[in-house]
Amino acid sequence: MSGILAIDLGGTRCRIGLAQPDNPAGVDLLEDVAAPKTRDDFMALIQNRLKRHGAGALGLGIPGLAQGSICRWVPNLPYLDGLDLAEELPGISIGLGNDAQLSLLAEVRAGAARGATDAILLAVGTGIGSAVLASGTIIAGHGGGACSFGWATADLADPGEDVSGWLERQAAGRAFDHLAASLDLPNGHALMEAARKGYSAALSALQYPIDALGAAIGSAVALLDPAMVIIAGGVAEAFDILEPLLRPAVDRRLPPHLRGITLKPAHHRSRAGLIGAAFAGASGSNWRRTS
Repeated sequence: MSGILAIDLGGTRCRIGLAQPDNPAGVDLLEDVAAPKTRDDFMALIQNRLKRHGAGALGLGIPGLAQGSICRWVPNLPYLDGLDLAEELPGISIGLGNDAQLSLLAEVRAGAARGATDAILLAVGTGIGSAVLASGTIIAGHGGGACSFGWATADLADPGEDVSGWLERQAAGRAFDHLAASLDLPNGHALMEAARKGYSAALSALQYPIDALGAAIGSAVALLDPAMVIIAGGVAEAFDILEPLLRPAVDRRLPPHLRGITLKPAHHRSRAGLIGAAFAGASGSNWRRTS
């Protein structure tokens, strides 16, 4: 196989790398550009880079629902909905996945979950992405959208909405920013830093979103019995502050034999999506099977 074009596509940015089939973890970041605005622009970017680098494989992570080689639902980039990359790129081996699932792939192949057959990853950033490894396979579900823990609900009165799940609204970036503003802090990052410095109001403000996150993680652990839960995304940078709050919030939702589940920060941090895309590109359509 020739080189692998690896793309980590977000709602606003597009990170492009190149890897060799024998070393996907060593993917080189070549470009970090604005996410294309149209389908035509997106396809032109991919075709141009495939040709420029002589790549015969594409690994692509998207911030939405992927099914086989089809981008099914990408809320922030709706022009991708329904795009079948196999039809558009004949002769190119394609590994397409949700960005959180590819981040988990990177952690399993060469990171915090290396050697594991059962694990959960929660990527907490602007929203909450999630992925599950069960018996050596990253789970897809019937339509590719399995294990979307950002939509977990622990409030029977919540009316729901079409764009964000309950957990995302309680414990993702926007929630942390809102809490920061209530303390006259500029953003969630500043809130975490204030908590790290021992500011009691910041620590108190974090209690509710972390409790909500703990409720979701506890439920997931009870359902799946993983070896570990990996925390990725922006909050992983504050794992030292969040883990002591998160641990009791998880354990009190679990029976004794499941308490003490290993909680880890992601190893690859911001590079996980790109590394996972490289591994997916190396494996093609069978990338979900890790062992």
